[in-house]
Amino acid sequence: MELEMKTKKDGKNMEIILIGEINTNTAPELKTLFENELDPSGELTLDFKDCDFVSSAGLRVLLNTFKSMKSSGGQMKFLNIGPNFKEVLYITGLDAVFHL
Repeated sequence: MELEMKTKKDGKNMEIILIGEINTNTAPELKTLFENELDPSGELTLDFKDCDFVSSAGLRVLLNTFKSMKSSGGQMKFLNIGPNFKEVLYITGLDAVFHL
């Protein structure tokens, strides 16, 4: 399945609605978007309402982006996390890292 990313920027802040799956094939697209368009000192809001799956490759991209933003004074927030992704975050201990 593909990943569609609907972005909205407001100065340093960015909101992304994720539609589809963040997997081995699509995680690089998300990483490229973060590298090219994200201000790490701003606020990033990710809406997972229509995101069906996040693989370990997707988690790696999210965690690396979180670390980069945290070191630059930025923030990352997750919205509308489904029960499967929430369970993965809980099992991996990342629920304590990310702002859910």
